[in-house]
Amino acid sequence: MDYKKYIKIVDNWPKDGVQFKDITPLMDNGVAFKSAVDEIVEFAKEKEIDIVVGPEARGFIIGCPVSYALEIGFAPVRKEGKLPREVIKVDYGLEYGKNVLTIHKDAIKPGQRVLITDDLLATGGTIEATIKLVEDLGGIVVGCAFLIELTYLDGLSKLDGYDVLTLMRY
Repeated sequence: MDYKKYIKIVDNWPKDGVQFKDITPLMDNGVAFKSAVDEIVEFAKEKEIDIVVGPEARGFIIGCPVSYALEIGFAPVRKEGKLPREVIKVDYGLEYGKNVLTIHKDAIKPGQRVLITDDLLATGGTIEATIKLVEDLGGIVVGCAFLIELTYLDGLSKLDGYDVLTLMRY
């Protein structure tokens, strides 16, 4: 399926010079969204994953239906101060500044095979930080799946050695 026809480009958002890739038209089309999720599910099946992990908020949008389809758990990665129990955290850089990500300390068990999902791979900072959190808890990242990759930002270079699925490239 040509998923790009369901992506709306929004110029100069969230700041001048940025062409934001809006996935909401894809999500609004049940057939297209199901097809995209199904492709990620097939990728995940090949990896024999135990749990899906996704950074907020759009990583939830992608990861939750994947975990549901596979009948396995989903672990959220959130910004600092958003998770109610004991967490581990990591500082990271992103396209527009710096941030801190956290995950519950008991979210991943040592040896669990993990798929990380997100809507977009840009500079790779968010996913690199998410991988660090998973690996610090003893998880094994067996794949990363994205709807979109912005190739001109070279985020893929931060995922060297990891199996990556991307449904669209800009």
